[in-house]
Amino acid sequence: MMSSRTLPEWDGKISHHAQVGGIETAVLDNGLGRGTRIAWINTGTGLRYKVVIDRALDIADAFYSQYSLAWLSHSGITSPQPFSDKGIDWLRTFGGGLLTTCGLAHVGGPEKDRYGERGLHGEISNTPAEIESIIQPDPANGKLDMSITGIIKNTTLFGPAFELKRTISGKIGSASIVIHDEVLNRSNSPAPHMMLYHCNFGWPLVDEGTDLLWNGKWKPRFENVRNNIFNEVNNFHKCPAPMKEHLANGEDVGIIDIHSDAKGKCVCGIYNSKIYIALTMRFHKKQLPWLINWQHWGRGEYVTGLEPSTHPLSGQAKAREENTLLFIAPGEKMNYDLEIGILFKEDSINKFLSEFDGSGG
Repeated sequence: MMSSRTLPEWDGKISHHAQVGGIETAVLDNGLGRGTRIAWINTGTGLRYKVVIDRALDIADAFYSQYSLAWLSHSGITSPQPFSDKGIDWLRTFGGGLLTTCGLAHVGGPEKDRYGERGLHGEISNTPAEIESIIQPDPANGKLDMSITGIIKNTTLFGPAFELKRTISGKIGSASIVIHDEVLNRSNSPAPHMMLYHCNFGWPLVDEGTDLLWNGKWKPRFENVRNNIFNEVNNFHKCPAPMKEHLANGEDVGIIDIHSDAKGKCVCGIYNSKIYIALTMRFHKKQLPWLINWQHWGRGEYVTGLEPSTHPLSGQAKAREENTLLFIAPGEKMNYDLEIGILFKEDSINKFLSEFDGSGG
């Protein structure tokens, strides 16, 4: 008797999984990123993205169909610079991309106190990964899951000695990126810990009139400084045209105590009605209670960031003072989960949009 199950369109028609999707590793051979290991991941849906193995398994380029999702800085991918951890040196190697990881001990501006000196956003994004596994899909045999897992060691003698185990996974036929991180303290003493997912979005996903979607109580990063975006009269949920106020280092940042649902899940995202694509981000409030919205609309540097975080860009010193700094005990792990998805059908986009009340509060 024949099975009644519906066969996939490719049944009996493909010889190699790469006809549908999968993971392809390579090494860049030119420019500032020469010698840097990467992995292209193709979901078979139009969503494809570049994982930078030598930069903490962060994600650089990302596309849905012909549309770029991520913002890339002028440099693009650079090779890892493990000693770019003083002052604002981090900016020299910041390629933007769909994801740049910040931490693991400090997130925020450069600072110095009796516990040490810390540069902008920490060291982890300048650290290569040791690949633990690459699991390819096998669609001809009904196996659609795929993943890449790596270990990133951010260690110093006498501590801290962090180990980040990152798995980026997906499924053929699903336009989503699933990131699971485990941060382990391998030292023999408690280690201060902060984490931020610096997700950077650019044209054409981000354009004039694009909607930035989130709900939560917000405040500007610097409340006593005049800002052009996060104020009571501006609609900071709509992306503007390039702004002269954001030339050079002009920027505005909103700190959001993001709302969660009854299950403790947070959602935010971006919707561009011109190209009819919505990007969604989902994460756990218990793991990442804050959302940072970075807006930098300089000409030729047109970018916004939605950045789930353990802290409101406070930096380690202020978090200590406020008694909000996290500590990971020796042998203890902290877990983080982030899912990025693409919606392109009317019903799914409308359902997503209905999750936001339009007030931002």
